[in-house]
Amino acid sequence: MVFATAATCAGCFQPLYGESLVDGRPGLRDSLSAIDVKQIEARAETPEARLAVEIRNELLFNFTGGGYPQPPAYELTIRIASRSSAVTIDPTTRLPNIESYSLSATYTLAEIATKKVVVTGQASTAVSYDSIGYQRFNRLRAMNNAESRAAKVISDNITSRLASYFIAGS
Repeated sequence: MVFATAATCAGCFQPLYGESLVDGRPGLRDSLSAIDVKQIEARAETPEARLAVEIRNELLFNFTGGGYPQPPAYELTIRIASRSSAVTIDPTTRLPNIESYSLSATYTLAEIATKKVVVTGQASTAVSYDSIGYQRFNRLRAMNNAESRAAKVISDNITSRLASYFIAGS
């Protein structure tokens, strides 16, 4: 009975990053690589400017797998906002011990030919990092690492949402 059920359901599934045509439609890899990721606007020389580039690069790699993109059929526009706050503060030094970094993104996917918006959404994450002690370099390095982790989570969330759109159509 288990094997019969597995055999009947086997035709229902398709590989997430399959390259072949499925039901006359391009595979997910081809659909994702046809997305033109627009530059993410951020003020120059701010942490958001570095993150904007990092998120865009992550998305480009997620969509193409490091290969060449397809001719663009979709346009992805993203806006980001970030915030940092102290979670705990050392009572003797009055310096933060643990800090939290929050990153959120609002994104829109539109068809280039019709300018029709097909997907809109938001992705957000919060990551924490230790900033114990007086060493400024350690705190900055921990903060940069937290920002990079947050950028990776945001890009993976956007990729997953767009993949589900191309697979399910909604």
